[in-house]
Amino acid sequence: MYQLLVGGDEPRSIQADIGFTALRVATGLMMAFGHGLAKVPPPAGFVEAVAGLGFPLPAAFAWAAGLSELAGGVLIAAGLLTRPAALFLAVTMGVAAFAQHWADPLFSRSGPSKEMAVLYLVAAVAFLLTGSGRYGLDAVLRHRRVGERAD
Repeated sequence: MYQLLVGGDEPRSIQADIGFTALRVATGLMMAFGHGLAKVPPPAGFVEAVAGLGFPLPAAFAWAAGLSELAGGVLIAAGLLTRPAALFLAVTMGVAAFAQHWADPLFSRSGPSKEMAVLYLVAAVAFLLTGSGRYGLDAVLRHRRVGERAD
């Protein structure tokens, strides 16, 4: 279970780890502050949109989506519990892309599209598969646990 939450990673070059960290931090912060912050607490229009998707208890699901974006984005940026946060974010972005924006084109210059939801979905799946990498708080937890076992 511990491996699933904070997982290990294969050795990579320092440059690859720095690039991955930049991507993780930027993605997490943009999700949290560009999208999640406006949804916590969920505005009435967002709750209505969730209700329109047919979810029971739309206020609860609106809170879950908003917290997935805000708290999940912060956790991903920090590299803390990256895989669980990415799982919640991937589910949220999957619903956004393939339920809320189902009829929208993938790309659009003038109206709604599913592009951003799909982009965040792909990033969340990547973080779900890879974890935080070398420069995240999950790595600190991994190293502490390895140190505890050595004692």
